[in-house]
Amino acid sequence: METPFPIIEVAIEPKTARDRESLGRALASLAAEDPSFGVEVDHDCGQTIIKVMSELHLTAVLDRMKREFKVEPNVGALQVAYRETITQPSEITYAYKKQYGPKGEFAQVKMRFEPLPVGTGFEFVNEADDRNVPEEYIPGVEKGILGAMRTGVLAGFPVIDFRAVLYDGQYHDIDSSPFAFENATRAAFREGVIKARPTLLEPIMRVEVTMPDELRSTVIDDLKRRRGVLIEAETSDQRVTATVPLANMFGYAATLNAITDGAGSWSMRFATYAPLPQAAPDDPKFPGAAAARVA
Repeated sequence: METPFPIIEVAIEPKTARDRESLGRALASLAAEDPSFGVEVDHDCGQTIIKVMSELHLTAVLDRMKREFKVEPNVGALQVAYRETITQPSEITYAYKKQYGPKGEFAQVKMRFEPLPVGTGFEFVNEADDRNVPEEYIPGVEKGILGAMRTGVLAGFPVIDFRAVLYDGQYHDIDSSPFAFENATRAAFREGVIKARPTLLEPIMRVEVTMPDELRSTVIDDLKRRRGVLIEAETSDQRVTATVPLANMFGYAATLNAITDGAGSWSMRFATYAPLPQAAPDDPKFPGAAAARVA
C-alpha cells in the first residue's frame, strides 16, 4: 500500500500546562494509527510540529483530539513543507580536527555531490579505499549526511534528490572515530551543497474541480491566478484538472463555494516538487516569498 506523505506543517501547543500530557498522548496515538500524519519537535525553538496532507486532514485531526482525547490545542498558521535540492555537481574536501591534550579527534572526507532527477530521493555511494577510510567509519559518514540533509542550507528544509559520494579521505590510528567522521561529513555536506547551487522546491498538487459547465471559465481563471497549469487532456465541460502550487491552494474550498454558489466540488493530491519561482521574491503576497528571499 502506498502511503501519501504530509506536505503541510503547523505548530501546535497545549492551551494549559494541564493539557500537555493529554496532548502528548493524543499525538502519539494519532501518529501510530495514521502513517500520513507526522509529529516532530523543532529543537531550535522547542515547538511541536505536526505534519498533515491538507487543511481537511488537519481539521479531522483536531476534531479527533477534541472528541476522543478531550484536548483542544492552540494551532499556528499553516506552513508549506518546502524542500531544497542542488542544481549542479560539486566536490569538497574537509578535515575535522580537535585536540584535547594528548588525544584528539581527526577525520578527513573527500566528497562529491550530484543532482538527481525529481522524485529520486537520496543516494549514498562509498567509493573510498578502505585503506584510507576503513569500513568501520562509513556508518559515521552516512549518519552525518542523514543528519545534515534534514535541515538543508537555505531555509531549514530537508534536502532531496541528490547523490553523495565518498571517494577518498584519511584517518588516524588513534584519533579517528565514527563520531569524528560524522562531524567531518556534516561540515563537508554544508560546504558542498552551498557550492552546488542549492535551490528551493515547492510541492505541486494535482487538483480536480467539478462544476456546472457555464462556470468552467470562471473556475479556470481562478486556478490560473493561483499559478495553475491546465492538463488539457483531462479537462472537460464540467471538470477541470490542473497542477497548482500548494501555497496557492489554502482557502480554496471557500473560494470555490463562493464562485459556484455551492455547486462545485474538488479534490487535491500531491503530484511533484518543482523549483520555487523567483519572479516576485520581494512581494509579501507572493506564496513562498520569504523562502525565495533566502535563496
